[in-house]
Parts: sequence; C-alpha cells; structure tokens
Amino acid sequence: MLTTLHSAVLWKDVRRCISVPMAARVYRTTGIIIKRHKFGEADRLLTIFTADCGKVRAIAKGAMRPGSKLGGNVELLTHSQLMLARGRNLDIVTQAQALDIFLPMRDSLELMSCGFYLSELVDTFTEENVEDSEMFGLFLNTLRCLSETGDGERTVHFFELQLLGHLGYSPQLQKCANCNRILQPEANYFNPAQGGVLCRECGYPDMSARTISVNAQKVLRLWQRSDIATAGRVKLSAELAREIKGILRDNVRYVLEKQLKSIDWMDRLAGDSNLNGNKTASQDNGNGPIQ
Repeated sequence: MLTTLHSAVLWKDVRRCISVPMAARVYRTTGIIIKRHKFGEADRLLTIFTADCGKVRAIAKGAMRPGSKLGGNVELLTHSQLMLARGRNLDIVTQAQALDIFLPMRDSLELMSCGFYLSELVDTFTEENVEDSEMFGLFLNTLRCLSETGDGERTVHFFELQLLGHLGYSPQLQKCANCNRILQPEANYFNPAQGGVLCRECGYPDMSARTISVNAQKVLRLWQRSDIATAGRVKLSAELAREIKGILRDNVRYVLEKQLKSIDWMDRLAGDSNLNGNKTASQDNGNGPIQ
C-alpha cells in the first residue's frame, strides 16, 4: 500500500513548491510545527507543514536557550509566520511569530494527544516540498475546532475521513464495494481491503470484514460530504462513537500498513479522562509521543 500511497500523492493535483524561486535565499511562509527534535546543544530540528511549500525541515538555531526569540514561536502545534533562509541540506528559521498557539487545546492533555495524532497523520501522509494548500487548510481548521470545541474524538474521526478522501482513499459508502449494488438501509459489512462497505451477500462470506450499523453508515456518509461545523453537530452515542472509531482506524491502518505511535497515548489519555476528568498539559510527566 505504501507504493500506492506515493502514487496517490502524485495523482493528486499537487505541485512542487514554486511560490519562491530556488535562487531566493530568504523566503516567508506560514506553517504549523508538526515535529521537533533536539539538535545540538541549543537548536531544534523542526518539521513544518506550510501553506505554500508543503512539508519542510528546518533548524531553529538557539531555540532552546532561555529568552530565545524563536523558542515559544516554534513549539509543537503552533501556527506561525516564518522567515527561513535556504541551506544546503536544511533551511534555517531566522524569524518566527506565533499566529495561534491553540491555547484551550494546550490546557488538556487529552486534546493535545489528539493534536499529536493529527500531526503524525499529516507527517506520515505527506512528502517534503510538495505543496498541498487544501490539506493545510483542513489541518488548520481541524486544530482550531479541536481547540474551540474541546471535542477530541469527533474532530479526529472527521479529519481521518476527510484526509482519506483527499488522498484518494475515500471508502465507498453508497454502493457495495464488491458488486456495486446500491446498499440497503440495513446492517452491512466493512472491509478497507475491499474499498469500503460491502452488502450482506458479499460481506457475510468475508472473514476479514466487520459489521457496520445503519447509523454508522449514515454518519460516515454525512461526514464525507459535510464541513467540520456540520460534523460537530451530529450526536453520537458511546456505542456508535466506538464503532466509527474502529472503522476509521482500521481504514487508516490498512492504507499505512502500520499503526501510528501516538494512538496508544491518545487512547490511554482518553481512558484516563473518562475516569478522572480532563488532565491539563501542565500535569503531564513529559512522556508524550512527540518531543
């Protein structure tokens, strides 16, 4: 599936970053910090998903020093205005100004874990220096919704479904993915390897297919064609939410051929918050999936 994924990226109408001539030494862009690592004694190696240059890697020199002008503006899950200088191997962040730090999200470890999961999805599904403004807009709006509504589970699942559709992996929800007949309003089957929902006749013999309820089919169809505000108004029972979570997670895992690291941490925190209430980011022990 990874080869297919690369083909899907090429198939989409995306283009190499051409907003800034390669001869230009310094350029401006806006982006969201999706990954960071310590680099040397005081620098940070950043992965930034930008609005007009796609995913880029850059060094933020001195970002770890106390009082650094860059430090707070290049934190994980920060939407920033950036000035970068082109380097031989890695670009260098010369200036940064935070546009949105999604403060309400940072007050909840559960919501931050959802943000980390979204970042890992974006990082895994994108290649460097490939512009994709549509995905950037989807990612930014999802982070805003996550921060403003505090609804982590529904927001994450909407993003998963929209991301799959954007990359050409949208599950078939209207017709049987095997026989192409219109699906009846009844419990059917779902198999990501087949491309989506299967009718009862095609799905019953398929040992790898899971059942999908009528309500789950209705919600996924609505989310597939709606915006994030509409999706947020859909009321889900706990049972229906678990079903949709399992279906979309299976679909993402099938496409990537692996499970993302942030999932376990996100699930653990969601379980803890159900038992103990929301824990704030300041109470974390620092063992999150992304440093």
